[in-house]
Amino acid sequence: MYPVSLIRAESYDLKELRLKIEYLLDPLGGIKAFVSKGDRVLLKPNLLTGSRPTKECITRPEIVYCVAQLVKEAGGKPFLGDSPAFGSARGVAKANGYLPLCEDLDLPIVEFKGQRYQTENDNFNHLRLSKEAMDADVVINLPKVKSHMQLTMTMGVKNLFGCVPGKMKAWWHLEAGKDKERFGEMLVETAKAIAPNLTIIDGIIGHEGNGPSGGEPRELGVLGASSNVFALDRAFIEIVNVNPELVPTLTAQTRLGFCAELTEIEFPYYQPQELVVTDWKLPEALVPIDFGLPRVLRSTFKHFYIRFIKEPLKAYTVK
Repeated sequence: MYPVSLIRAESYDLKELRLKIEYLLDPLGGIKAFVSKGDRVLLKPNLLTGSRPTKECITRPEIVYCVAQLVKEAGGKPFLGDSPAFGSARGVAKANGYLPLCEDLDLPIVEFKGQRYQTENDNFNHLRLSKEAMDADVVINLPKVKSHMQLTMTMGVKNLFGCVPGKMKAWWHLEAGKDKERFGEMLVETAKAIAPNLTIIDGIIGHEGNGPSGGEPRELGVLGASSNVFALDRAFIEIVNVNPELVPTLTAQTRLGFCAELTEIEFPYYQPQELVVTDWKLPEALVPIDFGLPRVLRSTFKHFYIRFIKEPLKAYTVK
């Protein structure tokens, strides 16, 4: 049984939020069940964009602040990292009001650099992932629950795509083409490789409609946490009342043998059906995974892949 902690939470007020997160983590053993003294702890929020700071497109900085406090009190050394599709992690963090809270805690913001890592999946025998994430002693995944115009929903598993360096994200969009199932499988393998120790999902205010950035804020009033990112996503898809078969990451995790049924999950607090919303808005229409990029951009990303990834790796042995 995978434990998934679900609670009601209505506010980003720092004092109240801190108490809520502590309560959320209690059934999982508290933060000390995940962080030991001296651990280097990556905090991986969703830093999608700096262009819509009032539209709840990103994980709220208050969530990161409270978790960083807890990590420090447990003796860990937190740092914040992400690889936004456009811009730098620091630039997106600044646009979304992160810097004052980061400076208050002396919380470093790192830019991700990629390295090749082998997988056990024959369809993806290697992935290029953030060295900073893979080398961290502890990874705490901090996604925002959002609708998504390509993948229907984005939650914990999809948030770990931010551990793929920026240019490789574009390559994967092109490589998968219009095959959402293949893209979903790649995202599940990425989550498996990163293997976050803890995922805390920001569902106090979500982002519905034409997400991940073109939709609107939606109050859900929920926080969720689990050591198993697949179980947490399975629970949250129930809360927003979306058919798992419409979400490529959910269908892929089912196909690959990761948490597929609610009967595999233990809920110490609320059950998903006690928190369900019946009118969550999905995208008006789904768009292709490859964005329909012009041929010249396809050629550019293909050149990048061959020159900087495929060819150099012929002489490189993966550890």
